[in-house]
Amino acid sequence: MKKKYPEILNDPKLGTQAKQLFADAKTTLKKTINNNLLRADAVIGFFPANSNGNDIEIYEDENRNKIVKTFSMLRQQELHKDGAPYVCLSDFIAPKDSGIKDYLGLFSVTAGLGIDKLSETLRKDNNDFEDIMIKALADRLAEAFTELMHKKVRKELWGYAPNESLENKDIFLTKYQGIRPAPGYLACPDNSQIADIFEVLKTERSIGVKLSENYMMYPTASVSGFYMANPESTYFSVGKISKEQVLDYAKRKKIEIPEAEKWLDHHLGYKK
Repeated sequence: MKKKYPEILNDPKLGTQAKQLFADAKTTLKKTINNNLLRADAVIGFFPANSNGNDIEIYEDENRNKIVKTFSMLRQQELHKDGAPYVCLSDFIAPKDSGIKDYLGLFSVTAGLGIDKLSETLRKDNNDFEDIMIKALADRLAEAFTELMHKKVRKELWGYAPNESLENKDIFLTKYQGIRPAPGYLACPDNSQIADIFEVLKTERSIGVKLSENYMMYPTASVSGFYMANPESTYFSVGKISKEQVLDYAKRKKIEIPEAEKWLDHHLGYKK
């Protein structure tokens, strides 16, 4: 149903079904809360960091001599009609030769702990509808938890915007300072970067979220990504990627070109 809430509830064609689905979701949510059916957890970290070209380096300590991990990013390539800059996530971290001591945040959050056993029980009881519903709810709860943690980061944990006072509608419009891009999405399309976040944060040991060979998180109601505090940082789409940039990306990540093409497949601007 491709309409926004709450307008969809009064839609002449979809309103009846939308209201019923909304009521069912609230019933399942109440049951989930009252019976502690799901559990949420998170691990986050803030690291000394600087950019090095299109890469972001995080360091072991404030001496910034030992690199803990390098995150290779991609720059927009498609022609801009309005003359806007061709941005890369590394642009939002101070360059290594600037002398500025910058930082990068990493996070992994989940709202799906316990869902596997719950889903198994529901399927055994032939309760397919509630199984689908609670999985959908867990996904929404994970996004909500991600939003909550980002707010705590801005106001308390990193504390770069302690006086922030935004209504929910402003948060939905991303009017806050900083961004939280996630691997696999438009600004950072390589989903395999999640493995590097997991390695640094020790995500599986810390909160029990596991990673598959294809970098899918389990429980699936989980989100991992980066925190960037730069006031000029913004969400964007890398768009289509040229062959030249793929070659450069593979070289920086020290991987074979076919592997780079595999993880960037949907964003390639050429035929393999």
